[in-house]
Amino acid sequence: MAEDPDKTRLDAFETRLARARAEKAGAASGGVGKNFSQSEMAWRMVIELVSGIGIGFGIGYGLDVLFGTMPFLMVLFVLLGLAAGIKTVIRTATEMQEKRQAAEAAADEGK
Repeated sequence: MAEDPDKTRLDAFETRLARARAEKAGAASGGVGKNFSQSEMAWRMVIELVSGIGIGFGIGYGLDVLFGTMPFLMVLFVLLGLAAGIKTVIRTATEMQEKRQAAEAAADEGK
């Protein structure tokens, strides 16, 4: 019997199907915490900033009560907490930008 004339088409289809399955499996295997939406990342940044200020306030207030220097250490640690929160937000934004650039570069290589 003669060879199937649609063999090349079938092979091409199987190749495309395998590629699509691999892409889908790669996206699914990213797991929790790998692919955040922009709104989730924005909330993460807000929480990081507010928590830095809150922790600074708590430490400063506690030390002020302990040492009796009421507004001084509280203001100092709130400012330090703000600085730490801003540093964390900048680090998160840089991480997001690097991931986006890596994804764009991978997409360009795939074309």
